[in-house]
Amino acid sequence: MNEAGNMKTDMLPTPDDLTLPQIMARFSTEEKAIEYFETIRWADGVVCPHCGNNDQSKFWKIKGNEEKKVRVGLRQCAECKKQFRVTVGTIFEDSHIPLNLWLVAWYLMCGAKKGISAKQMQRHLGLGSYKSAWFLCHRIRHAMQDPVFEGKLTGVVEVDETYVGGYQTAEDRKIKDNKTPVVSLVERGGKKRSMVMKRVTSKNLQETIMNHVHHTATVVTDENNAYRYLHHAFDHRSVKHMANEYARREKDMVVHSNTVESSFSLLKRGVIGSFHHVSEQHLPLYLAEFDFRWNSRKDKDGKRTVEGLRKTAGKRLLMKSPREKA
Repeated sequence: MNEAGNMKTDMLPTPDDLTLPQIMARFSTEEKAIEYFETIRWADGVVCPHCGNNDQSKFWKIKGNEEKKVRVGLRQCAECKKQFRVTVGTIFEDSHIPLNLWLVAWYLMCGAKKGISAKQMQRHLGLGSYKSAWFLCHRIRHAMQDPVFEGKLTGVVEVDETYVGGYQTAEDRKIKDNKTPVVSLVERGGKKRSMVMKRVTSKNLQETIMNHVHHTATVVTDENNAYRYLHHAFDHRSVKHMANEYARREKDMVVHSNTVESSFSLLKRGVIGSFHHVSEQHLPLYLAEFDFRWNSRKDKDGKRTVEGLRKTAGKRLLMKSPREKA
């Protein structure tokens, strides 16, 4: 039996203070999860991912039938004659994990302040393998990532660098420091942007700041010599940690880099306590996860989850696990 493809909205809006028991009840079945995700991705009506048709009179919803292997939520476009589900063109496409478990995973990652490991995700969701949980977590991080930053940071922008890595063996310490440099820029009261750097040099730092910070902004750093030429392009202030100075008042502002440093502490606690080791290859995805939570830190878990789900379209991710790559 076919029916016109109109959206149901009785599951929205999502409560800002949505809890795990509530989300488990809301998404207890694949059908409920499909219906809910449709209201988020197609808030203004169904759009065919194959041809872009959005004429609501030209869609048919095909009833799911497990015996005939017809999946729940299947639709057909009268324009291009192709069938699709709401998951096509998103990180959920071609996944054997039911969508209701994906939504629970999104909630868990959005609510875990210091991150959640793939092994823990495997146990919570009852997934068959660690590989499936690892791939699921990376797909979610990929969706959280902003491929292109919109506009430049303004106001007071704090900049600092840190080094991220897992444990080191005694042999590692003899050979080299295998930690990866990370630079973060935080707009006070605004957004945070983090990126991996091959090397931390004065040239690299200045190029990064010039690319991401508006020329009218006040840039606050520590006393690292790599920042010494910033005063040519910005109103540059610095704090002298070596002299035990961590904050000082200058007229109408307080000069400190405590905001960006506090964001680093969350990242470090996540690496040490949840992940134990993060490779340089995948570190940008972990940074995207922590930046996403930081940038929505004033939102409650329910709202943060919905905002994250809105970022899933057009972000398919194909990758091999570390073991397969080796």
